[in-house]
Amino acid sequence: MRKPEPLTLYTGDAVRIDAGHLPGDGALCFVLAHGFTCSWRQPTLRRIAGVLNRYGGVIGLDFRGHGRSGGHSTVGDREILDIDAAVAAARRRGYERVAVTGFSMGGAVAVRHAALLSGVEAVVSVSAPARWYYRDTVPMRRVHWAIERRVGRLAVRMARGTRIAPKGWDPVPEAPHEVAGRIAPVPLLVVHGDADPFLPLEHAQQLYAAARDPRELWVEPGFGHAEVAATQNLVQRIGTWAASHA
Repeated sequence: MRKPEPLTLYTGDAVRIDAGHLPGDGALCFVLAHGFTCSWRQPTLRRIAGVLNRYGGVIGLDFRGHGRSGGHSTVGDREILDIDAAVAAARRRGYERVAVTGFSMGGAVAVRHAALLSGVEAVVSVSAPARWYYRDTVPMRRVHWAIERRVGRLAVRMARGTRIAPKGWDPVPEAPHEVAGRIAPVPLLVVHGDADPFLPLEHAQQLYAAARDPRELWVEPGFGHAEVAATQNLVQRIGTWAASHA
């Protein structure tokens, strides 16, 4: 796998974002948005970036509060500015088409970015929550403990290097399903597994129902959650979809 070009980006609210760029031959660039506590530098994300690089350039970023980026995570709120900085970086490098591809939290941010800030040609949301505060699975209750409790935030910082804003949301940002209808006419692909231990299939169905055409819903048999479960075959299909729809 080629070594990415290191990038330092700055958001509209002056947060420093660590990113990496794999150049592509052509007009398409993928902005790769990771899930909660992950990083574009992790092997799983690097593997996904390598597969997508067959279809275009790739810019992977660390959301605020993650990895080597500055600031604190707002868990899906102001992260739309992080994606916007990566999209702007792609434009500066001459890419004419940008497909934002997000996993879990990154999928929610990809939907919100396209709906609220626009400026992209395609959106792929994988294993994303459609609404906030979902606690009906054990993994999601653990996620909320990590976000809402001081000891949880400390544990995540020590174990994963993720710094979470302590004050929470005020006001509560619009949830992905509340804004998904604004993405059109940009094409949206919603991908979800029927074996997701974090978020049941109803999240994908709610997101898809709230969106407008052009849209697609892929229900993946046996697929678990987000980056870790994404197979090479699935990522290749996503790359092919983006190349033909962006």
